[in-house]
Amino acid sequence: MKVGSLKIGVSSQNFRTITGHAGKGRRFMVYETYDGNEIQELERLDLPKEMALHEWNGQGEHPLFELDYLITSGCGEGFMRKMSSRGVMVRATAETDPVTAVKALLSNTLPPAAPHEHDHDHHHDHEHHH
Repeated sequence: MKVGSLKIGVSSQNFRTITGHAGKGRRFMVYETYDGNEIQELERLDLPKEMALHEWNGQGEHPLFELDYLITSGCGEGFMRKMSSRGVMVRATAETDPVTAVKALLSNTLPPAAPHEHDHDHHHDHEHHH
């Protein structure tokens, strides 16, 4: 873990708990920490639909690419690859409290997300338009 200032995003559709589907999510809480000590909430992103990474056309800058880490309760491999290619490390976790998760990430004690089945029976279509 690098020292200095870190920007850590947390996917949170309700701005209270960590939620999943980070690639389709549009709400993120952004925290900053300096040398892993004090954690402060910098901002809350409430992105328009076309800025959800699943929809984004790749033009210009994206606010999520300014992060060092992104914590979510779940995301797809494509999302992880896209974020990694921009230098953002994605961590999926079973932790639900954003601040607890950020502290756990910094101390390398972040619990992994529970594995989930990919039976695609979760009531939304999977038409991918590329």
